[in-house]
Amino acid sequence: MFEGLFQPMHLLVIVGIALLVFGPKKFPELGKGIGEGIRGFKAAINDEEKPASTTTSTIANDRSVTKG
Repeated sequence: MFEGLFQPMHLLVIVGIALLVFGPKKFPELGKGIGEGIRGFKAAINDEEKPASTTTSTIANDRSVTKG
């Protein structure tokens, strides 16, 4: 169904339409925002994959520090 969806010509057309819609001034800001969103998503995925034992020890350490 989506075999030839991301061919180079299709991507050029999509970039051209985005440039027309957002304009040349907003285009770099849009790319920066998308990049930051992707990096944040990857960071959240990597944090979720950490073993539970390190999370448990971190919570225990935080509790001991707050007690005193």
